[in-house]
Amino acid sequence: MDTLIAQKRDLNKKAKVLRREGYVVGILYGRHLEESVPVMMTKSDVAQILKDKTKGSQIMLDVEGQQYDVLIKELDFNPLKGSIDAMDFQALVKGEKVHSVAEVVLLHHEKVVEGIIEEKLQEISYKATPEALVDKIEIDVSEMRVGDEVKVKDLDIAKKPGVVLVTDPEEVVVMITEAHLAKEADDEEADAEETPAE
Repeated sequence: MDTLIAQKRDLNKKAKVLRREGYVVGILYGRHLEESVPVMMTKSDVAQILKDKTKGSQIMLDVEGQQYDVLIKELDFNPLKGSIDAMDFQALVKGEKVHSVAEVVLLHHEKVVEGIIEEKLQEISYKATPEALVDKIEIDVSEMRVGDEVKVKDLDIAKKPGVVLVTDPEEVVVMITEAHLAKEADDEEADAEETPAE
């Protein structure tokens, strides 16, 4: 399991000062911890872990030598700087279900030549034990045609032992629709141009 190195954070030092010094601030919390632990990680370490991890991913958090099995619970992204300002972690306990989300990733969308891909859900909400956690759901859309759709209940996560879906199983995740809306708008404009003014 990937490990992120963290230090305990001195709350007397403001978060914006730590960010200027190259740190990402965060909180480690969990029902079985005596109290929440304010932490800080270097931006470079955070960038490295987020290359293939995201919100909902399970990692090991090393806080000054003490290891915690954690879920990345929140990511506070700064769009102006293109960086993470803060991230929160939930400590996991074996056999105990936690609420999490799995990111939906569409594969091979460039192979869909007819119709328009409509992604209705970017993430699936669920509860699971630590050993059953899922951070990404990959959907291959290359074989999908106009009228095809994939619902939450069709995904592997819906059949996975130890997982309880929070998102409605009947919700559509992705569908292929006809590319006729843009054409209709063009036709209406052409008709308007051909109609003589009274």
